[in-house]
Amino acid sequence: MNQELRDYVAQKSRELMDAPSCSREAREAAQAWLDAAGTDREEEQTKKYIAELEQDIVTVDGLAAFAESEAGIQVFGGEEAAKNVAAHAREIKAAGAKYCDCPACAAVEAILAKKEQML
Repeated sequence: MNQELRDYVAQKSRELMDAPSCSREAREAAQAWLDAAGTDREEEQTKKYIAELEQDIVTVDGLAAFAESEAGIQVFGGEEAAKNVAAHAREIKAAGAKYCDCPACAAVEAILAKKEQML
């Protein structure tokens, strides 16, 4: 991986880790990748990191379904807020989005867009 790409992924990884919606697993994978970047462990950690990110990114359909569930109502702070999240998911899907646009998913999507170059 060249230094420009490594710097880009590092920046997006920090954005991911700073996002309130980042899962513990994604945060740990990002930190493990950052710790390995530029070392002989980078290739191995890159593969693990990508696998974790592919598991964690939320599709717009998944976001809408979650928002409309009992768990989503609790997470988003009530039925009205959850309905708004579900409506937002449908709006961004209609505009062509494939994934949730929260800060964590946006960072993951940006990193995964570089997946082929990273491997």
